[in-house]
Amino acid sequence: MAKSSSLNVRVVEGRALPAKDVSGSSDPYCIVKVDDEVVARTATIWRSLSPFWGEEYTVHLPLDFHHLAFYVLDEDTVGHDDIIGKISLSREAIAADPRGIDSWINLNRVDPDAEVQGEICLAVQMLKEVRGRCLRCHVLQARDLAPRDISGTSDPFARVFWGSQSLETSTIKKTRFPHWDEVLELWELPGGPSPLRVELWDWDLVGKNDFLGMVEFPPQVLQQDPPNGWFRLLPFPRAEEDSGGNLGALRLTVRLTEDRVLPSQYYQPLMKLLMESVLGPAKEDAASPLAVLEELTLGDCRQDLATKLVKLFLGKGRAGPLLDYLTQREVTRTTNPNTLFRSNSLASKSMEQFMKLVGMPYLHEVLKPVINRVFEEKKYIELDPCKMDLGRTRRISFKGTPSEDNLREASLGLLTGYLGPIVDAIVGSVGRCPPTMRLAFKQLHQCVEEHFPQAEHKDVKYLAISGFLFLRFFAPAILTPKLFDLRDQHADPQTSRSLLLLAKAVQSIGNLGQQLGQGKELWMAPLHPFLLQSISRVRDFLDQLVDVNGEEEAGGPGRTVVPPSVTVREGYLLKRKEEPASLATRFAFKKRYFWLSGETLSYSKSPEWQTCSSIPVSHIRAVERVDEGAFQLPHVMQVVSQEGAGALHTTYLQCKNVNDLNQWLSALRKASAPNPDKLAACHSGAFRSSRWTCCLQAERSAAGCSRTHSAVTLGDWSDPLDPDAETQMVYRQLLLGRNQLRMKFLEDSNTDTSLAADTGKGPSTTKGACPDALVRQRKAAAHLLEVLADLDRAHEEFQQQEQGKVAPGLLGP
Repeated sequence: MAKSSSLNVRVVEGRALPAKDVSGSSDPYCIVKVDDEVVARTATIWRSLSPFWGEEYTVHLPLDFHHLAFYVLDEDTVGHDDIIGKISLSREAIAADPRGIDSWINLNRVDPDAEVQGEICLAVQMLKEVRGRCLRCHVLQARDLAPRDISGTSDPFARVFWGSQSLETSTIKKTRFPHWDEVLELWELPGGPSPLRVELWDWDLVGKNDFLGMVEFPPQVLQQDPPNGWFRLLPFPRAEEDSGGNLGALRLTVRLTEDRVLPSQYYQPLMKLLMESVLGPAKEDAASPLAVLEELTLGDCRQDLATKLVKLFLGKGRAGPLLDYLTQREVTRTTNPNTLFRSNSLASKSMEQFMKLVGMPYLHEVLKPVINRVFEEKKYIELDPCKMDLGRTRRISFKGTPSEDNLREASLGLLTGYLGPIVDAIVGSVGRCPPTMRLAFKQLHQCVEEHFPQAEHKDVKYLAISGFLFLRFFAPAILTPKLFDLRDQHADPQTSRSLLLLAKAVQSIGNLGQQLGQGKELWMAPLHPFLLQSISRVRDFLDQLVDVNGEEEAGGPGRTVVPPSVTVREGYLLKRKEEPASLATRFAFKKRYFWLSGETLSYSKSPEWQTCSSIPVSHIRAVERVDEGAFQLPHVMQVVSQEGAGALHTTYLQCKNVNDLNQWLSALRKASAPNPDKLAACHSGAFRSSRWTCCLQAERSAAGCSRTHSAVTLGDWSDPLDPDAETQMVYRQLLLGRNQLRMKFLEDSNTDTSLAADTGKGPSTTKGACPDALVRQRKAAAHLLEVLADLDRAHEEFQQQEQGKVAPGLLGP
């Protein structure tokens, strides 16, 4: 049994931020930390006090976390970035409402004494001697302390308080992982029982010492269960000051999803029911798990559920039947073909998530070359007369500023210069489209054609497919390339406008020109001839796309979204040369091009280089960050590998920025997730000058000083399939509709009450049903309720077992 935990974070926008630059503005960006680990950095919004980011992240956390923090900073070209403020949310505050947090929250001042992190290892004994009672505090070591010095380290020492007495350990210089192994003895003085407090400080030669954190134990704990183990450092208890909005505010959306995932055998009955649901008649179904889920889920839950269902059925090789089942139900209920799949129904969301899961490499192959051109060329493009800035393209000649017509003509040429290659790439990509996507589109094409056979509806079968492929896949990726991993950063305002115009054009093509010349955007008319020429090519492309034979291959529990040989991430990194004995640090790192697949991490001098080296993914034992002080370089990570029972080998790689680092860490951890013998701890520094830079140990083989974070990953399209976790989420959703299901089919056989009526969604689905169908539905409902009850009992049993083993306050190794 395991605990599944994920954190969904959306940094929406800021308002009323203070000006940090002499221009009277700021260049804000936001850093997101989970338990002091940086997991994301937003783009910088230049010259704005009310920035809009709209960036969303999913962080998978196998262990319980303590707090989530958002820091807003002002980026400066010269010197250090200015801190504007922070927001700190405890795990309890986020979990208080199952719907999460969605609100404006004021930024607060950053208090250095509250910026603590890390853990301390203690062993405490209470002894009775002739002189009286003695408290013996064995201060062993600490790890991952906050860096307080400019070198990125600290000079920590511990101070132990008991009653009115205090003792100190020695000071360990230049480390965030000190090893003291010192025993401090304090004798009880007359008076009442006293708590034990251990404080950590950073020693400074000039000025006051900096606070690093503390732990405190009440007298009853010292008597009954003296501390022994690792303990999280905490700040001094104090009321958090509210800035009253003087530092501005952030609009945030945060939702925590935590669940207990049972062993696989407990989910087999529900999994079987789900698989059987797609084999029955979709139109008459009202009591299967899928029918219940379709009626109950709303809003954000519908998108999450769609993702889980698609991944679950993909893992079983049944994604095609699932999509066919959902689309048949949607088509059957639709009377106006113009509204087909236009709502965010479970069918629409499932198809959308399916395309993202299986089609992302295909999307990158089709769109990335042109998207990169748009970003690199930074051309000014505008067709809307109300938005034209003629001064942007002022000519340095006697002809002066160009006219509106000149600018429109130039913009039209640039737009068609980008759209042409995009359309060419799409219509020529039939052979590169994943077979599973083509089969899903073929089923959709047949279903819509059968339901709307009339001649006046001859385009509906094309619009159903292009509505997904163009309007929900290609166009959103062109509009926001960062959200589809096409670019590392959001576009600047000028490039964003160009991408918006391109996305509008692709949407018009996807609509097969049905809305051309209508609406408010008549200024797009100069582009219409090009769009009309492209539409006939797109129809031919869609005909070829659905002209595919074969069935979806059967899968299994271990099936992945993408084949192991497919590259999931690639790009340039700086690799440290092996044992550069006499080279300066900056010359020890060489630029190499890396490819990561499910099988190998390969690299060579350039993408075209014939000779390349590789590290088998199966040999990877840990992938972790490296302290900046190890090489005096930022954004460095380490890949620790081991071949068989051989020695551990560490490869150091430098990424170009913090987001690149997080994405490589996440991709490597997910690729190596199935590996056995993962390391529980490793060194966060490097072995240089005959010692580890992190903990100062002199032996290369010394045990790791920092805990590894192998299961802390960012959620994206390449997440491994986890049938048990996905079925658990489906079970939780079904619980929400258990009472309605019981009332509808079991408690009153004559009732007309339906799931739709219970949730305010419309008339009964059982009204008018034939008696035989009602008998089958009641039987299916009883079976489903029985399966849910069995899972309830299993969860209760595991929870009781777990509660008997809890040891509060103690951290694992």
